[in-house]
Amino acid sequence: MTGRGTARSVALEALLAGERQGAWSDGYLKKAIRAAGLDRRDAALATRLCFGVLQNRMRLDDYLNRLSKTPVERLEGVVRGSLRLGLYQILELDRVPDSAAVNESVALVRARSRNPRAAGMVNAILRNFLRRREELSPPEDLPTRYSHPAWLVEALSRELGGEGVEALLAADNGEPPTCAQVNAIKTTPAALQAALEAAGVQGQLHPWLPGCLLLGETGDLEGLAPFREGLFYIQDTAARLAVLAAGPEPGWQVLDACAAPGGKSFAAAIAMGNRGSVTACDIHPHKEKLIQAGAARLGLSCIQTRVLDGKIRREEYLDRFDLVLADVPCSGLGIIRKKPDIRYKDPEPLKDLPRVQRAILDNVSAYVKPGGVLLYATCTLLSRENGDVVRSFLDRHRDFRLEGFTLPGPIGRVEEGMLTLWPHIHHTDGFFFAKLRRRGEPG
Repeated sequence: MTGRGTARSVALEALLAGERQGAWSDGYLKKAIRAAGLDRRDAALATRLCFGVLQNRMRLDDYLNRLSKTPVERLEGVVRGSLRLGLYQILELDRVPDSAAVNESVALVRARSRNPRAAGMVNAILRNFLRRREELSPPEDLPTRYSHPAWLVEALSRELGGEGVEALLAADNGEPPTCAQVNAIKTTPAALQAALEAAGVQGQLHPWLPGCLLLGETGDLEGLAPFREGLFYIQDTAARLAVLAAGPEPGWQVLDACAAPGGKSFAAAIAMGNRGSVTACDIHPHKEKLIQAGAARLGLSCIQTRVLDGKIRREEYLDRFDLVLADVPCSGLGIIRKKPDIRYKDPEPLKDLPRVQRAILDNVSAYVKPGGVLLYATCTLLSRENGDVVRSFLDRHRDFRLEGFTLPGPIGRVEEGMLTLWPHIHHTDGFFFAKLRRRGEPG
């Protein structure tokens, strides 16, 4: 996409790219926002519109299918996307007048559709909803009401034992705060807060996690001077807590086996006071460059990067590291708030993930020195990828044991050594981690 655009046109482009190319909305949006030259306010609106449609797509389509003579899935992509955008604004965005929501959707179709009659159809459907909104009852079933496919609702219900699943679905459709982790090598929370306010961004100290600010509407963070100066990096509370549980100390040798985009490597390096070494690895060379750029921006000279397949043994790494972080590939069902399109992906490939996770864990555990720590982590909520993988690992590796840890705030002491964080309970990403200690004394 090139040239200037509007927030709504960028949101539509992102939705169409997801349908046509399988593009991830968050990644596509970043590029499209820059290409369109949107300011911070319009960038935030484009993101809210795109994410809002994805978070509510099944509910929106339920309404639209009651109003349109043609089923939603048979409509031209531009028409379908514009209808969803218009209806979402009517239902959820109080600041947008209903007339503006309708007119902007009609304008999108008039500019983009191949069908000269499409604009009139969009206008008629949306105005019909406005006339009938009081008589159109919302969908009653949980999958449609919260736009989570039935298989996913069933899986999450099993994990929660039937309790709190609706609260979790609602949390998945909420707007998560942007968490800025303070780079203690360069600044303090108070100084960063002041720098962000000077740049027009409001940041509040996290209520219980030290060194973390919760940011308001930010737009393109990478354009801010405090970001360019390396005063902070973006990382959810959950991932930061995982590193805190691992407990890296100054002078340690740390391996981050699946590091991209680098947040846990950065957190470990900062916790170590930039003393020691962090080897940050990823299987993709282009992601290695992203980690290098992030470390350079933050001034973290103790980080070195490698291209590494976590399943393939590196003899020079055996028994070498005080801490190995293994944030393995997973289904990502804990970060639906930030990647709302995850819910619509085909669940069939997910069945093979535990095999991949076990293979990585089996391999990288050999890199932990006697007495060292292995941290296993995922951003999913399914036991088959979390506790089941850990227990299976312990059955095969008697030289490791779970170790309890203490975290700040309401979490406190976790004696079992395994923790699942839930969006509707802990107000973090959905995340799992387990701390394992290798038996024996360090060499």
